[in-house]
Order: sequence, then structure tokens, then C-alpha cells
Amino acid sequence: MATSLFKRRPVATPSGASRSAIIDIGSNSIRLVVYAGPRRLPAPLFNEKVLAGLGKSLAATGAIEPGALAVARTALARFALLTREMEVGELRTVATAAVRDASNGHELIETARLLGLNVELLSGEDEAIGAGLGVLSAIPDADGIVGDLGGGSLELVRVKDGEVLDRMSFPLGVLRIPTLRGAGKATFERRVAKMIRDAGWSGSGAGLPLYLVGGSWRALARLEMHLAGYPLPVIHGYCMDAAAVSRIARSVGRMSRGRLKAVPNLSGGRIPTLVDASALLSILLRQLGCSTTIASAYGLREGLLYERLSPEERALDPLIEAARDEGARLGRFTEHGDLVARWIAPLFADDAAEDERLRHAACLLGDVGWQANPEFRDERGREIALHGNWVAIDARGRAMVAQALHTALGGGMDAPEPLTSLADWGDLARAAQWGLAIRLAQRLSGGVAGPLKRSSVAVDGEGLILSLEPRDAALYGEAVAKRHKTLATAMGLKSGRV
Repeated sequence: MATSLFKRRPVATPSGASRSAIIDIGSNSIRLVVYAGPRRLPAPLFNEKVLAGLGKSLAATGAIEPGALAVARTALARFALLTREMEVGELRTVATAAVRDASNGHELIETARLLGLNVELLSGEDEAIGAGLGVLSAIPDADGIVGDLGGGSLELVRVKDGEVLDRMSFPLGVLRIPTLRGAGKATFERRVAKMIRDAGWSGSGAGLPLYLVGGSWRALARLEMHLAGYPLPVIHGYCMDAAAVSRIARSVGRMSRGRLKAVPNLSGGRIPTLVDASALLSILLRQLGCSTTIASAYGLREGLLYERLSPEERALDPLIEAARDEGARLGRFTEHGDLVARWIAPLFADDAAEDERLRHAACLLGDVGWQANPEFRDERGREIALHGNWVAIDARGRAMVAQALHTALGGGMDAPEPLTSLADWGDLARAAQWGLAIRLAQRLSGGVAGPLKRSSVAVDGEGLILSLEPRDAALYGEAVAKRHKTLATAMGLKSGRV
């Protein structure tokens, strides 16, 4: 049987209430994110940002303007109080380019200190490493260049084989770009090209993707998703080739603010940065030689969490860890998902390694719909698979897990939209077989461990054979026999038992 590319740990119970948090004092926004869940991929419990614009005046005055400082002080006071009320166990407060470069940045650091916040002033290299690690935390096999566009700076990071390699910080944040573009389009491109060339990055991305990090580039990807009619409203992992980037760069400047505000989930605060962000992205693709982009919802903050993990924790599969945690929280029987995965594995021994992990994730999530009305359990499963906060999975993978849950939770073998727009029929048919196998395992065992540990299922010639110990013969009731036959038929086999 194919094995996962990632290590697996023994079955874990839900992670409990342990919470960590990061206050990120950026050049454009100040954000508090509170996390809980498995250490390998904690989920955000709370996420709030304040667009303070600390870096807006840096190019002109070299200082943070008083109004921005006032907004920042108010935000930090609120965030400090919230973290205490939420009983956060581990809190990190970090500041990036604006505070680092401003002549009065020390004033904000002192404000934070009086609030009980110990600010870590990150260097450009620190930011670059954090962004690279953030992408690797969510895309472990990332091989390309990470571009983290903030308000005050742009970080470029080469990532490969789970490691951060070359990195560089450039003074090209979205709050600085308007001044640079004021000299004209050609002059702006020459300046950016010179920065890239002088740093030795020209052509370094040839044949590689550019992973997009930062709110402005994510907003740009969300706009392109909307214009393209993409059926899955999930930013993470969304791809734009160079032609799509060129189209969006040409069109965004002609779109009215009203039209942009009508785009679902497009942050109004990011709208003013879209033109500058798209102009820089187009130039970077040409200068680096990258032909495509991949949006990452994970960046600096997640990288700060990831860098504190042990090598063993980093090696864990983030999709499996997150699915196990979600299944344990929403399912009825702890550990049942892993048992089901092992029990049905012999039926799908020819699955590729990537599909084996998707099947495992589906098994871990196979009971997430039980609290819903029976008529809507399959819908609940599809929604969790398609729209959950999963990483290390692409659109095809989400569709296959959704199909498996749709079938396992009683939705049948049909493939509802948008699944057929995200994966081909052969993949969805295979995922439906996974769902039927999960459905059989759940009915046979009643959700407890013993029956699965004492039984097995396998393909033998033209038969789908279910083996039971004599003392468990009574478990093979009418409902089990029916599900056994349904699975066998879907696999082109005959049902049998010993």
C-alpha cells in the first residue's frame, strides 16, 4: 500500500483549551490572532486587524504620523486586554518594517511595554525567514520563491525541501510604492528591476512558482477568483498564471470602487492597494522569471509558530493532524477515524500516495455530520471538506474528500456541484468508493473499536471478502450485508464473507 509522504504520530485526543497568540504590528495593519488546536497546525480562534497605516508617512517624513500612532495605541491596549481575558498561555508581539525604520518607532515600543507587551523588533531577514516558514508550514513540499508583500517591505525567500534558503528584504511595501510609481511606469519598473538585479535575484524563479503572502496580494487573488467565476471560495492554494496576473493588472485600475466593494469577502481596506500590488507583481514575475503564482493564507505569523516546533512535529502531515483534531471534536467516537482508515486500506492498495492521504483525511472526518439533521448530514460533510481551514491539499483533493463524505454520510454515489468542476469523474468515483467503505466500517462496528480490530476486509479475485471471528458473526446483520453488497457492486466485485 502507498504510504504518506509525511510522518504520522499515534492517535491524539482533541487538543483542549491551550491557546497561543501573536500580535503583529505591521506597516499597514496591526493584527491579533489567537490560536488553539494541534501544535502542528493550530487554528485561529480569533482574528482582528486594525488598519493603522504606520508606514504611510515613512517615505515622506521618516516617522510614523501622530494619528497613526494614536490608532496603534488604542489597538494595542484592546489586544493586550483581550489576550488576558482569553487566558492566552503564550503571547508574542512582533513589529516589522514601519516600527523598525521609523525615527519614532521607539514610542510605540514603549507604549506596548507599558501595556505588558514585550515587542520583538524583527529585522528584514527575520521577516523573510518567518514568511518562508509560514508557507512551508502549510505547503510542506513548496519549491519556489515566497514573496511577502507588506506595507513597508517586500521579502523574497527561496524555499525548497522544507528549508528556507536565500532571502532578501526590499523597501517595496504597498505604502511605499505610490511614491515610487509617481515617477512613471517605466521609471518604476527600472527601479524595481535594478533592486532585483543588484540583489542577485534576476531570473532566480525560472520555472518555479511565486508563493504570494500578504493581504494585498491575497486581495488581488480574491478579485481574480471572482472575475474568473472560480467555484471554490478558498484563497489558499489558488493559482494565477502570468497571463492572469497581466489581465488583472490591466483591469483593476479601471474598476470603480463600488464594483470592487461588491466583490464577496474583498477587504475594503485593501482596495486602495490593489493597483500598486498588481503593478509590482507583474514586474516581479518578469524579473524573477516565475510563470505562475500560488496564494498562501499562511505567512509570517504562522511561520513564527512553526519555527518553535521540533523536527518531529514539523514532519507531521498538517492535513492529517487538522482532520484528526476536527474529527475528534465533531465525531462520536475518539480514535475511530484512524481505525476505519486502517480497516479499509487493503481495498485501495493501488491508490497513489497523495490519494492515500486524502482517503485517510476522509476517514478522520467520516463522522463529522452526525449531529446534523439526517437529511442534511451529507451536506454538512461536503461543506466541511470544501470550506474547512485545510492545508497541504489542493482543489482536487478537497473535492475528493467532499465526495467521500457526501457518500459516507448518505448522499449516494452522485457528484453534486461544485465537485465536478474541481475534479474529474474518475477521481470522484474513486472517492465515492472510499465513502461506501467508510459507511460499511461504521455500520459494522457501531463506532467502537473492537469489531474493526477483530475483522478485516479484502479483495480476493472477484470477491470483496469480509472476514469475521465466529463470536462476531451476529454483527453481520441486514444493514451490514446491504452496505457490503453496495460497496462490492461499486467496485465491480461480488460480496462474500468468511
